[in-house]
Amino acid sequence: MSRFSFASLKSIPSLKSLGSVACASAASLLLLANVAHAQTAQPAASADTKLHAADEAFVADATKAVSTQRDAARLATSRSTDRDVKAFAEKVAADNTKLTASLRAASPRGVDVPRDDPDTATIDSIKDLRGDAFDKLYIQQVALADEQKALSAFQAEIASGRNEQLKDAARKALPTIQAHYAEAQELAKRKHLQ
Repeated sequence: MSRFSFASLKSIPSLKSLGSVACASAASLLLLANVAHAQTAQPAASADTKLHAADEAFVADATKAVSTQRDAARLATSRSTDRDVKAFAEKVAADNTKLTASLRAASPRGVDVPRDDPDTATIDSIKDLRGDAFDKLYIQQVALADEQKALSAFQAEIASGRNEQLKDAARKALPTIQAHYAEAQELAKRKHLQ
């Protein structure tokens, strides 16, 4: 059995030029593919990272509000002695974990959405409290005041945001935030804090 060798093709004139053409064509295709990829990849990446100021504010404000409520709610499950406060906190923690995920999913590629960005002043103000003292401050500062901040951030995005994915995420999340705020108001009334 004889062995095939590319060197043997060089002795045949028509195959020699055909091999050169094939190599040149392959090299041209690779170069063209790289250029095409570079031209399409670069504009998409830079366009994805540019957000209107209203959308940037929404991402920052919503992430902070949702993270603060989630982390404070987790504290409430261990620091509160009131079953109503604990039930409210468990619902908020679960819902806000989902809201954070939906914000991340709706944000354009290249936009930094912090995973955990709570308002440390709010968390610090309640973290060492327990029982009734915790419940009172949690309801007033987190359940009412911070829920109102979240409500304002999501409503502002719906009204003046420019990124359709973020606006859609805000529209979908708004009923949950409104329900939290209504439940917080009811909880405050039952605990005589309003």
